[in-house]
Amino acid sequence: MRFSFLLILLLLIGVGMVWAQEEKKKLEMSPDLHFRTFWMSTSYPGLDFKEDYALGMSLNLGGKIKYKENWTFHAGYRMFANVWSSQIWDPDPISSQSNRYETGLFDLLNPNDRFFGRLETLSLEYSQEKFGLKIGRMGINSDWVNAQDGRLAPTAVEGGYAWFQPDKRWKFGIWGIGRMNIRGSKDWLNPGGTLGIFPQGRTESGRPADYFQNTNSGTVMILEADHIQKAGSKLHFSTTVAQNLFSTYWLAFEKNLKKEKGNLFYGVQAGLQHGLGNGGNPDLELSYKNPEDLNYALSGRLGWSTSRWLTHLSLTQVGGKGRWLSPREWGKDAWYTFIPRERNEGFSSVQALVGYGEYRMEKIPLQIYAHAGIHWLEDVKDTAGNKYNFPSYFQMNLGLKYQAKKAKNLDFHLIMMTKQPLESVGLTNNQIYNKVELLHLNGIINWRWN
Repeated sequence: MRFSFLLILLLLIGVGMVWAQEEKKKLEMSPDLHFRTFWMSTSYPGLDFKEDYALGMSLNLGGKIKYKENWTFHAGYRMFANVWSSQIWDPDPISSQSNRYETGLFDLLNPNDRFFGRLETLSLEYSQEKFGLKIGRMGINSDWVNAQDGRLAPTAVEGGYAWFQPDKRWKFGIWGIGRMNIRGSKDWLNPGGTLGIFPQGRTESGRPADYFQNTNSGTVMILEADHIQKAGSKLHFSTTVAQNLFSTYWLAFEKNLKKEKGNLFYGVQAGLQHGLGNGGNPDLELSYKNPEDLNYALSGRLGWSTSRWLTHLSLTQVGGKGRWLSPREWGKDAWYTFIPRERNEGFSSVQALVGYGEYRMEKIPLQIYAHAGIHWLEDVKDTAGNKYNFPSYFQMNLGLKYQAKKAKNLDFHLIMMTKQPLESVGLTNNQIYNKVELLHLNGIINWRWN
């Protein structure tokens, strides 16, 4: 709780400074509060696997102090509570596997801890029209390291970020990350220390992977470049370099064509990944990535939007030598076919086809949407090409979003998800539990003041 007292003290000092400088108008202070309630449940209709549920709450207490428009100090402490849940820390008695979904609301390293907190944000920023620099603890939203804000709190990073924007069309950015506070953990760890907090899968030889606390990687560097072209076009490039693990290069081109009755848009993505150093450990059975891996990914999207409708169809192809790996602890997939509540990393080959449709009500602030996707994965018998022993599957998400008109800082989100195997004959318990033949529900309430 000492962090809470420190934060409150800083905010009180900030208020005093604002009052003292009121006439000069040099200081401005604003709150940064976020309360989230999250209900989650997972069941296996017709099967005897363990069913789980959890009601979690989090509260971020923070604020920003701005000085002379160029300097900003930001601090925030988040508290977590497991209000009500099943025995989510106990493994499923049939498959002997640990719960994958509900435990991620809280602290995966201490699943029995019902109340805890973390100093999530503590940063100092200087910015002007064409340049900015930020150091400390902060949020991030890059291609392969991002907030993945699908639980009680987002992932945050500790390090520095600098950006340069020479004109309205170009922007360059660089991240240097030394520690991370991943979603599902209260601890700040170096990049290598975060790997394995989520399920580790199996090694290329088929043995249970054991790279947790055996992975050596001290930094992550990210370079980004964006170019906004004429006629609604955008070009984006990034390089994500995880020291001693891998480098991932990502290029995307997107274009929006305005038509008389709506907008036609399309995008193309291309990625390349290769291993670095010894992949985290000189012992291949303990390493995160084979340093000899060389993988590629291609993804495309075509869509149409109006004031009420948004639809698009996306394709992804992943291939090459070895597994395409991107730590699940660090963020969601960047390719277009990503659907919330599942990822497609850890495979030597992926083909995915995903459709999306969204309708916005005219008289009430309600959105209804649906994802539907088929994901063809490497055969489960191929241990080198299928890290998580995951069968090819069909996934559907149905969702509702409601934004109250009279309370703009309050919103509601309901998600129902199901995943079904494309071929159910011969699947083992470990290939079903946490993976397919399940029904997964989320109910989320957010209240923000910032």
